[in-house]
Amino acid sequence: MKTAKTKPTKWFSEKLKSIPQQIRSLSVLGIIFVVMFLFGRKLLIPKTFGEYGYYRSVAVDLNLAVPARYAGQQICVECHDDIMAVKNQHPHRTIACEACHGPGLAHTEAPDEHELLVPEEREFCILCHAYNPSRPRGFPQIDSQTHHPSQPCMECHPPHAPTLPHSPGECRACHSQVATTLEESHHQFMSCTDCHQVVAEHKIHPREHIPALPQSRELCADCHAEGREAAVDAPRIDMATHGGNYVCWQCHYPHFPEVQR
Repeated sequence: MKTAKTKPTKWFSEKLKSIPQQIRSLSVLGIIFVVMFLFGRKLLIPKTFGEYGYYRSVAVDLNLAVPARYAGQQICVECHDDIMAVKNQHPHRTIACEACHGPGLAHTEAPDEHELLVPEEREFCILCHAYNPSRPRGFPQIDSQTHHPSQPCMECHPPHAPTLPHSPGECRACHSQVATTLEESHHQFMSCTDCHQVVAEHKIHPREHIPALPQSRELCADCHAEGREAAVDAPRIDMATHGGNYVCWQCHYPHFPEVQR
């Protein structure tokens, strides 16, 4: 009887030893993971999870219990339709009132007791308008250190109608970083409009009238192609062999062409 009981144990032990050590280790880890998953799911997953799909049903009650603070722009129109009529004609028309004035529900319920925030500091405006190369091309941006640093933005840009009362005299007013880079380059004596086709409306509505960029190598060839007359002494290249099918600005940054990309 003793021998009969030990045979299966011995057979199992031998079979277990025949399994590679890596498989045995992974199996142990797999068993531990399954046990932890089952117990963790029981302990950590909220009881109401799954009642509304992959959500906690109690989350609805928790959100409803949070006091409301925002009123929504439609309520603002009821009292400020004149301001809204102006705002809807200008670039800030897509920005909600409470994005600048803060939560307004209390103000709508008791206007005399709860005044809205009126941001007048430059720091508020530059949250959106400080120069950032990742912003869309044509988005109004400034260098806050050089663009009228001592003046509040509202002196020239009424928030509900921020279009300038007059167009900037130079491109630098909005593109100061590009202008600063250009000053260190051999292209510093070129006008922006030598390369960019700019309509007058761009200075008033920059995002709606984006300047046209050069589309071919011919623009650069006017100054840099061998055999062509040019008013400046510029490096010359053979346009037929230099750069293959690439356009020039894929290798040379136009505002600082000395630095190759």
